Amino acid sequence: MREDDRIARAETERDMADIQTDLALESLPSGRELCPGVRVEEDETDVALVTRVFVDNELGAWRMGKPPGVYVTIEAEGLRRTNRNVQDQIGEVFARELCRLLPCSPDSGALIVGLGNWNATPDALGPRVVNDVLITRHLYEKVPPEKRGGLRPVAALAPGVLGLTGIETGEIIRGVIDRISPAFVIAIDALAARSIRRIGTTIQLTNTGIHPGSGVGNKRIGITADTLGLPVLAIGVPTVVHARTIAWDTIETLIDQLKSNYKLFSIVDEMQREDKRRLIDEVLGPAVGNLMVTPKEIDVLINEVSRVVAGGLNVALHPDINPEELARYIQ
Repeated sequence: MREDDRIARAETERDMADIQTDLALESLPSGRELCPGVRVEEDETDVALVTRVFVDNELGAWRMGKPPGVYVTIEAEGLRRTNRNVQDQIGEVFARELCRLLPCSPDSGALIVGLGNWNATPDALGPRVVNDVLITRHLYEKVPPEKRGGLRPVAALAPGVLGLTGIETGEIIRGVIDRISPAFVIAIDALAARSIRRIGTTIQLTNTGIHPGSGVGNKRIGITADTLGLPVLAIGVPTVVHARTIAWDTIETLIDQLKSNYKLFSIVDEMQREDKRRLIDEVLGPAVGNLMVTPKEIDVLINEVSRVVAGGLNVALHPDINPEELARYIQ
């Protein structure tokens, strides 16, 4: 395919339906026809498929709609099950991928930030994870030097959202950084996906930071290296999809089902993307058009996924520490 054709196709796909997604994997061109500046690697384990997307330059960033950096997606249906053995294996895969992205030495301080609204379950992933991570900054000096192998000073914060505090999350984080001077930040947030099958089954890690609320159309101060002045890793799990996504997928599925009837298929398939988008808007209406959808079992999903993410964080940040032994120094 010629470069002009690729760019034209890219513009058409990006204009597809104003369907927002936080996942780099869902921003890849259909058929994985990559443009210059984007590379993809895949690894598969018994419990997960790991896809690493490398956005190497500004051309790749323009094509993906994502800043240059590394985006790791872990797809695992086992996240939705209450099988502790499977979830522990997924946590190990997550910890391994996180270790690849950690920017500093093993004993450098980390600040974990749980983004989101703890009063709204689909947005409560960050605060739930903060509740389960191993916090050690206040213990670091109490642990004898010979016991510090693999111990990292870790602090955590769940700053809430602008509607609860009246303060931009980015402003709160900057204030904490000025006081405790961590070496890097790990931000955890709920994401919006384009495919409903990714809710509660996908974890994304990236070294580009995060813009809270971007997946649902909210514009907030970015939690990035540029705004904070230090490396920022972002971890996210999709918990919502846009109602437009479901409508769009329904139309595409209908077209596939009509392929056996060529006459009907040709009529529907020839619809322009703008016509499809207009049809969706007419069906959903102004009241439903901006609706975000989450499954009814979201409470269970958030509990299961937050446990896996917190466990993976603990393993990655404190690989040689026994939590039971560390507990003796808490008092």
